[in-house]
Amino acid sequence: MTTLRTIAVALLIAFAPVALAQQDTPKDKFAKASQDLQKQLADSLAELDAAMKQIADEKIPLGRQLRDLESELAQLRATAADKSRQLDVSSQALGNLTAEIKRGKDEVSYLSNLFTEYVRNFESSLHIAEVQVHAKDLADAKLAADNQALEQDAVFAAQAGVVTRSIQRIADCVGGSSYDGRAVAPSGTLTNGTFALFGPLAVFRGKDGAVVGTVEQKLGSLEPSVTAYPMPEQNAAASAFVAARRGDLPVDPTLGSALKVAETEETIVEHFLAGGAVMWPILAVGVAALLVAIYKWVALSLVKRPNRRQVKTLLESVREKDFAAAQAVGKEMKGPIGEMLAAGAANLEESSELLEEVLFERILAAKLRIQSLLPFLAVSASSAPLLGLLGTVTGIIQTFKQITIYGSGDVKSLSGGISEALITTEYGLIVAIPSLLLHSLLSRKARGLVSEMETLAVQFTNAAGLGGGSSSGGSSAAAAYQPSDVREQVRAVIGEILGPVLDGEDGGAKPRVS
Repeated sequence: MTTLRTIAVALLIAFAPVALAQQDTPKDKFAKASQDLQKQLADSLAELDAAMKQIADEKIPLGRQLRDLESELAQLRATAADKSRQLDVSSQALGNLTAEIKRGKDEVSYLSNLFTEYVRNFESSLHIAEVQVHAKDLADAKLAADNQALEQDAVFAAQAGVVTRSIQRIADCVGGSSYDGRAVAPSGTLTNGTFALFGPLAVFRGKDGAVVGTVEQKLGSLEPSVTAYPMPEQNAAASAFVAARRGDLPVDPTLGSALKVAETEETIVEHFLAGGAVMWPILAVGVAALLVAIYKWVALSLVKRPNRRQVKTLLESVREKDFAAAQAVGKEMKGPIGEMLAAGAANLEESSELLEEVLFERILAAKLRIQSLLPFLAVSASSAPLLGLLGTVTGIIQTFKQITIYGSGDVKSLSGGISEALITTEYGLIVAIPSLLLHSLLSRKARGLVSEMETLAVQFTNAAGLGGGSSSGGSSAAAAYQPSDVREQVRAVIGEILGPVLDGEDGGAKPRVS
């Protein structure tokens, strides 16, 4: 403000001569203006001095205040820098603390999972007889792990209790332990008594001593089941041992596997009945096939055959055309061969065509008798496996019905249908294989007898031809006679009568009459 006044006074002084020159009396006006300007200048200078004095008076406190403010600013900046450093340190510490807390939580979670897994493994490793002793600790540990309201320390304490009991269990297993509990008797009733545990072996004795045996867990039961010893003296020794906690204890080195194997053993009748209803037709076929085989074996073994001396005498008589001697020797022969040769000797005076027809007729009749009932053995060998397959199908159907009712988890409930399926197949093969072998043996025996008849028939006709005596009509009839045609007709008849079973087998036993 003072500066503006000073500038205004200077301007007045500068333009004062011009103003005065415009007055009528320049000197007066100039003098008056000069005085006014001098006065204004003096006032302005006085005001300037006052302002300068005021500035000088105010400059020192303001400078002091400025220094104080600058000092305070420096302190505040130092404080801000210190706070910034502290904030950085705190942030770093907070990050480290957060990471440490996360690591601690991870460790706590790992320990919790480790304890939970340990509790689960400990429970699964317990013998069924020990579950009652450790049931409370296991239940507390499981409930504590699932309870979200509990502190982690309380959860660890409950789980550590199981660890403590497991360590104590190891010490107990070294010298054995006994405790009271309950078990399922062989009769199915729940009985109170005492358990004696020695490593993996557990023995139970009822309070009255009536129930004694080894302890195991059966499928579908949560209670320990008692399996009695196979011999009474073993039961008595085990009862005395549990009661007195000393003495001799029967030990099964297989840990019950031998008893389980013994329980699965069954008699032939039980095994047969386990096959179901199809076993009865299989049994009927097997018995019938056996009886037929025995009958045919005896029948074929009892077939009488002429000795070589008789055959030789007969053939010599035929060659010599001694018909009476040939007929006498033929009557002495027994069996189908003897009947054939006797019939041939009785027709020696007939034509050769008729003689061959008579011999062939006897061979065909004997062959049908000899091979009778043999097709039944072939049918039995074929039908027995089919009956076994039928039982297999019914057993599998029964198994699927059980799966529909009980599901696939209970293997024991499915064993009935599976056993029925396998047993019927087993017995079907048991019947079929011997039937097939007996059929082959008896068929070979029958074919041997028929082949012997055919050989003697050929020898007989050759002997009759060598002896001559055939009429001219007989010769012409023999010329018209074709044995191959007759053989083909006989084969067709045999095929129609005996069926396809003997069709392939008789190919090598065709009549060789010529």
